[in-house]
Amino acid sequence: MSLTALPPSARRGYALGSVATGSFGTVPGLLLLPYLTDRLGIAAGVAGLIVFLPKAWDTILNPVAGRISDRSRNPGGRRRPFLLKAGVALAVCFALLFAGPTSPQGLAATWVVVAFLACATAYAFFQVPYVAMPAEMTDDYDERTRLMTWRVAILAVAILVSGGVSPAIRDALPADWDYRAVGVFVALLILGGALGAWRGTRGIPMRTYGEAGGSLGEQLRIVARARSFRLLLVTFVVQALAVGAMLAGVDYVARVYLEAPGMSTALFLAFVAPALLVTPLWQRFGEHCGKRTGYLVASGLLGGGALVTLVTMRVSLVALVVTTAVIGIGYAGAQMFPMAMLPDNAAVDGMRTGENRVGVYTGVWTAGETFGLALGPLVYAAVLALGGYVSSTDGLADQPASALTAIAWGFALVPAVLVALSLITLVRYRLDQAEVEAAVAAERSVQQPPT
Repeated sequence: MSLTALPPSARRGYALGSVATGSFGTVPGLLLLPYLTDRLGIAAGVAGLIVFLPKAWDTILNPVAGRISDRSRNPGGRRRPFLLKAGVALAVCFALLFAGPTSPQGLAATWVVVAFLACATAYAFFQVPYVAMPAEMTDDYDERTRLMTWRVAILAVAILVSGGVSPAIRDALPADWDYRAVGVFVALLILGGALGAWRGTRGIPMRTYGEAGGSLGEQLRIVARARSFRLLLVTFVVQALAVGAMLAGVDYVARVYLEAPGMSTALFLAFVAPALLVTPLWQRFGEHCGKRTGYLVASGLLGGGALVTLVTMRVSLVALVVTTAVIGIGYAGAQMFPMAMLPDNAAVDGMRTGENRVGVYTGVWTAGETFGLALGPLVYAAVLALGGYVSSTDGLADQPASALTAIAWGFALVPAVLVALSLITLVRYRLDQAEVEAAVAAERSVQQPPT
């Protein structure tokens, strides 16, 4: 079966799942580290490990979740039933994340680790089938870009709402309720996104490629040998690490470096809001110049904006917001283009081999993304520790000058260097529209031989 253009309702329905992925991908990276260091009083290095290890578990689990969804024979579809079951589980676990005790410190830390591990497990079985769906929804090269345009636009709204409102909720409520209320708020967003994607993708025909035989290990080795996918994955993971470090630093830059707690929301809005305006422009740019070129330009804005921010945060708040918005413009493209390039790789493999490895491709991809986003706060925490950051239970500890420098460098310089390194693999990526369309034509000629 060959699928091309999708109706707008299908694009919107699929994109609603980004409310769940955006909320879960944003809020822990933004607030969990400050919760550990400045509410539970846990040292920065240990707090970084607590944030990192449960999400690093997904590095192992995601390919397994992909393989399970590849082999699913559920009457409701190969991927779609996971959206409902795993989405509900993720919402419940997230509500519990900030609902635990705040003392003694050991018990509080254990609660966070267990709850976050449960969140990560549920998220794997939501995210992997969700991200796998575009490769089976359409064969069209540009249609995948349009599908990802909607996804990134909704993702931007989700990040904007979850990341912008959560700090405001925390700051507006007394200490006994602040983080707990954030947990409930984000859990409701996750639940709404999961239900929306589940309902919104009803009736969409999904193509199949045949079942891939062999063990998971054998499938992973085949995926690892796919050169274009490997280059794209490394690029995206390194950039996820950079974004994770920036997200972890937003609250510290506003609350400690600038001594303006309200700026955390302003900076976050400046980072995310541009995606609502520029994502359609990135789509047109990609259709005219190609996805790889668009990804290169977006990466330049992402990394260059981060580097300039190291200067503007010393100049004025307005200048800092402007350069953060430049980062946001780059971030929108650096999300949309690789998300549209991933299903190209999985679909071309399926069309050439006749075997379904879409879930394995997606599992490896999301494992890398999750690993990068989880490693970002750990790297930022390590920079804080090297700078001598002083943890406390009220967030009011006096910080040495070295800690302030670490806050700025971890937020701006480290991400800029990481994005620059990611371009080494991106410039070597070669899968383009002509190759994708050739694979589609070859498959059709086999299915419908000339008479």
